[in-house]
Amino acid sequence: MSVPHTLFKPILLLLAFSLGAMTSAAAQTRDVVGAKDYPGIGRFGGSVITGYQVKDFDAARVQAAVFRDGQPTDARRLEGRITRIAYRTNPGPSILEVSRNFETQLAKAGFETLLACDTDACGGIPFSEGIDALPIPQMWVDGFNYRYFSGRKAEGGRETFVGLTVSENNREIYAQLVIAEVRAIENKMVDATVMAKGLRETGRIALYGIYFDTDRAEVKPESRPTLEQIAKLLNANVGLNVFIVGHTDNQGPYAYNLDLSRRRAEAIAAELVKNYGIGAPRLRTAGVGLLAPAGSNATEAGRALNRRVELVAP
Repeated sequence: MSVPHTLFKPILLLLAFSLGAMTSAAAQTRDVVGAKDYPGIGRFGGSVITGYQVKDFDAARVQAAVFRDGQPTDARRLEGRITRIAYRTNPGPSILEVSRNFETQLAKAGFETLLACDTDACGGIPFSEGIDALPIPQMWVDGFNYRYFSGRKAEGGRETFVGLTVSENNREIYAQLVIAEVRAIENKMVDATVMAKGLRETGRIALYGIYFDTDRAEVKPESRPTLEQIAKLLNANVGLNVFIVGHTDNQGPYAYNLDLSRRRAEAIAAELVKNYGIGAPRLRTAGVGLLAPAGSNATEAGRALNRRVELVAP
């Protein structure tokens, strides 16, 4: 049977993507930049981190029960600090071996089991499609062959949930942890009046309402309210010029963070010029990486303070 000509291009593109992804994964011998294991959990021996994402506030989906008739019966949407870590092992271990090791470690860390199931018992392909997974090639989920675990820990009045997915691609085992530390959103909005006061009194103002994905320098759409307030500040004070200075925590190589903070500051200036009509000569940019911490990098709370942007008066 011949394949219609119109199908050749999509099929070839899919094959090229798959081969490229496999080649990229096979070439990776060390963790992605800035990645680290979640404290108290760790990793399966011989694994490398293929995907890493940490957001101070986001939503994650954890399945607490199997699917029935192709539909979730207890899908929990959790908001708070979300960590996603994907690992790849070398060929050899089984899905069950990798999963059991993680499950044992999670139990030691205080997580009680909500759900532990394999492919068919979980709900097959519909369940796999409902898994909160990082994109290929960071994480692979084979809907015909996977194991899923979810757990919950209550400690000090706070809840933490975990979702673990283990699957296989090209004889290599992929495992992903999604850890949701449930908490309410912090009010990080600083309006134009507060910005003006900070610049007037201390010569600078720290902003936490401008968002980027981990290791990226593209300003996210949810940064718009803060960008609008910066524009309002500058439009109301036509003689004011500012430095936009990017800051990071100490996670990852020094030179990499220095460059990332600079690129983020430049991205913010570009947004203000392009979308808010601010004259480019009024904005100068710099990135100082971890060199001017606002808190201790020894604690997560301190690192969160250090991941910021500052407006500085010349």
